[in-house]
Amino acid sequence: MQSANLEPHITITVRHEQATDFLKEYATSKIEGLHLDYPKIIEAKAILDVQGKRHTAEILLFCANHITIDASSETEDMYKSIDETIDKIARRMRKHKTRLLKRHRPRSKDTIRFLDEKIYASDFLDTHVIEEEHDGTEPEPSKIHEESFRLPTLFKEEAIMELELSDRPFVLFKNARRGILQIVYKRREDGEYSLVELDTTA
Repeated sequence: MQSANLEPHITITVRHEQATDFLKEYATSKIEGLHLDYPKIIEAKAILDVQGKRHTAEILLFCANHITIDASSETEDMYKSIDETIDKIARRMRKHKTRLLKRHRPRSKDTIRFLDEKIYASDFLDTHVIEEEHDGTEPEPSKIHEESFRLPTLFKEEAIMELELSDRPFVLFKNARRGILQIVYKRREDGEYSLVELDTTA
């Protein structure tokens, strides 16, 4: 039987709108109600942003074993956005648990294959952007919120898992085995994972 994560540290941030106690309590109760046997949630952050009719809820979960889960949704109602974001997280965790179980009975189509590793100079991210899928329309300009996050030290398999559990197009990490900076992302054309190594000596 699954049990809720007990007493994770939760921070609720509301932007461009006066935060009500009920809204904060609603978001907090939704996060506390996530029934995840694995991984254990250590800290959670919810960022609730209102810009006109655009109500965006972003939730980040910092979990044990270096796992970070993040998801976001945008609707015309903040409570609906929170619900959809929580549902995304729950679906991803169910998918991830299924993959973990299948590892005990490996099948060829469930294995993770890497493409050839590539090495780029350390300023690669300053001049290149990993392409994301879009519907062909130009995105509406918006203010970018900057936050500082600790660069995680992960094994390649952990970086792939973090990518699968987030909305991010790539994961930048320090390789736990080799001590170098790497980026892992999923290729659009074939769904395979690609690993980019950043050459910091250049």
